[in-house]
Amino acid sequence: MSKNKKLVPKRRFKEFQNSDAWEQRELGEVVQITMGQSPLGSNYTENPSDYILVQGNADMKNGKVFPRIWTTQVTKTAEPDDIILSVRAPVGDVGKTDYNVVLGRGVAGIKGNEFIYQLLSKMKSNSYWGKYSTGSTFDSINSNDLKEANICIPSTNEQVQIGSFFRNLDQTIAFQQRKLEKMKAMKSAYLSEMFPAEGERKPKRRFPGFTDDREQCELGDVVRTSSFKLYLSEASGSGKYPVIQQGDNPILGFSNNKPFERFEDVVLFGDHTLSLYKPAHPFLVATDGLKILSIDGFDNNFLYSLLEKYMPESEGYKRHFTILKSSKISFPQNIDERVLIGRFFTSFDQTIAFQQQKLEKLQNIKKAYLNEMFI
Repeated sequence: MSKNKKLVPKRRFKEFQNSDAWEQRELGEVVQITMGQSPLGSNYTENPSDYILVQGNADMKNGKVFPRIWTTQVTKTAEPDDIILSVRAPVGDVGKTDYNVVLGRGVAGIKGNEFIYQLLSKMKSNSYWGKYSTGSTFDSINSNDLKEANICIPSTNEQVQIGSFFRNLDQTIAFQQRKLEKMKAMKSAYLSEMFPAEGERKPKRRFPGFTDDREQCELGDVVRTSSFKLYLSEASGSGKYPVIQQGDNPILGFSNNKPFERFEDVVLFGDHTLSLYKPAHPFLVATDGLKILSIDGFDNNFLYSLLEKYMPESEGYKRHFTILKSSKISFPQNIDERVLIGRFFTSFDQTIAFQQQKLEKLQNIKKAYLNEMFI
């Protein structure tokens, strides 16, 4: 079998299954690449009437340029439908622009079709640029790295069909992202309306039958912390009880050590990360940075919502519990109202989690197709 015969993806549209093998090329041979050049800092503005400046992945959201900063100085540019690729850490993030934009030195503009855009997405996903990244402070790639990147491409007709397939898949993913973001925004709005504004004793929105003024105090006046020392544990891949850590991935592993049993009444607060975790089972903790919090008469559904509402802003990697304790809080004195509020937001969280799972499933489907439909 010749070398070229191997240049065929695992999955191919039926009409191209007997077509020629894909061709190996360098990226710079098939697209026009413009490396960015940053304007002078004195020319940066916050005026949307000036030129949109794209400096890196912070200026892109969900695969699109998201205007954040502007400039009066034009250096290097990209046009609508051009591809934007980050050339400084994190290297390889890609997006498209719907605008005429100025390119800062953290990005490159690429004139390529939808196939090229999806190919670059696959290269990022598969850590292709890691072998080129250089820099003592942060990773970066240069013009030659981009232009000389080895890619495989099919005929123009096959490129168009592959590009169209992934464009439709991206639209489905974007729709699911919007649904998820809408649910999160609705929850945030309900938190604002179902807990009184600062200095007020009645919320804008509450369940029928409840009219009493809310209790007001500092959180530190009512919150209790349970000692974590008896429940510190290393984690392994197996065990009866979860070992909880701070952050977005709370379950570090499992353990058979004696757990904290009274899980129904507590919420775990990440002192450094501001993370919240509502345990559903007896648990152990991985670090002293987790605070085991409770308030007499509060179940953990309501307590979780209360803490979400009054969570302080992050001040970096420092301990935030002292700040949290000083928060002025307001809560119903009536236990039935607290239970209803807790259940309401728990139901909201379950819906959000379901929508998040649907989004992740779509993203995983796309990743699998990228690996099977590209070389």
